Amino acid sequence: MPMDKKEDLLKQRDEAKKEAAQYENQVKILLNKQRDAERHARNHRLIVHGAIMEGVFPFTASMDGEAIKAFLIDLSRLPGATEAAEKAQNAGDEG
Repeated sequence: MPMDKKEDLLKQRDEAKKEAAQYENQVKILLNKQRDAERHARNHRLIVHGAIMEGVFPFTASMDGEAIKAFLIDLSRLPGATEAAEKAQNAGDEG
């Protein structure tokens, strides 16, 4: 009889390990889905912001990344730019 009890406990342990592994895999799957959703949201935001940039400044469509960066830095140094950026940020925080 003691052997049956030991075998039963070993079987329960193996089943528990299997179940734990299944839960770990479920967690991995959910984390991957979450990362995919976050990446998709970021990509969408970047595309939308780029489209807005090209809509306001059509010539930026032909510029490379460094040229756009320099252009935006120049814009940020214009008089009133800091206040406009703060106003836009506050409006974004509220909405």
